[in-house]
Amino acid sequence: MLNNITLKNLKIGAKFNFLLILVFIVSIVGSGVALSSVLQGRAQNEVASQAQILIQMVNAVRDYTQDHINPLLEPRVDTNPTFIPEVVPSFSSKEVFENFRKKPEYKNFFHKDATLNPTNLADKADNFETQLVERFRNDSKTLEITGFRNLSQGEVFYIAQPLKITQPECLRCHSTPDQAPKSQLVTYGSENGFGWQLNQIVSAQIISVPSQEIFANAKRTWTLIMGVLVTIFASIVFLINFLIKKYVIQRIRKIEKIAQKVSVGDMSADFEESSNDEIGGLAEAFNRMKSSLKIALEMLNSQD
Repeated sequence: MLNNITLKNLKIGAKFNFLLILVFIVSIVGSGVALSSVLQGRAQNEVASQAQILIQMVNAVRDYTQDHINPLLEPRVDTNPTFIPEVVPSFSSKEVFENFRKKPEYKNFFHKDATLNPTNLADKADNFETQLVERFRNDSKTLEITGFRNLSQGEVFYIAQPLKITQPECLRCHSTPDQAPKSQLVTYGSENGFGWQLNQIVSAQIISVPSQEIFANAKRTWTLIMGVLVTIFASIVFLINFLIKKYVIQRIRKIEKIAQKVSVGDMSADFEESSNDEIGGLAEAFNRMKSSLKIALEMLNSQD
């Protein structure tokens, strides 16, 4: 009720300004929310795409090692006095990825075969990574887990896939210490990395991609675009307000002033309007009404 009374008491210019500002605010807020959603989605797709490319690259290195390098080095494992880590596919993929990270722009990209019971304790899963492995174990249909995680280097987007023992020859190094190569025991000991079973998920392959800069770029883009939109909308509102004042409100005010004069008996004032639009038609109607009123007054005066 109060709002209706307030609007009724406002002049036409104020009402137009109120409506224009309302449309301006709704448009800017709606545009901002929609644009933010689009840019956030694009940023997330970008980091996810980077992670997918890297994990496919790591898998390609792993497969190449398993199919081509392993058959060449396997016969030397028993005879070599020191263990040959290149025979392990995960070692090769880790080394290739570390070479990739030597470039400054890729230093915050990470790869880890997070393992519950690893031979190399550097691959030991932390609490977060352990939960991922357990999720893969508890749900065999889950083939990939993605999300965001905060590290000391900042927020990263991670993609994790399960690593399952599918080849019996892998169990030679991970079933029991007495079956493992002596060089492996010398290098890593006999306490860790044993007791694995065929078709068991033993680790989660995790690729982490820094996301802060990508989302910061998306935010900067949002700010820039919103600044442009606000400027455009504000200019449009100003232009519409100017045109309404010049071509509508000022002409109506002129007609109002003349009508006030006529209402007090000043018949010399004319409603001058050269335009053929609605306001021009209103002025012409007022002129006819003034002429009719003038004739009526003259008739009344003549009777007196």
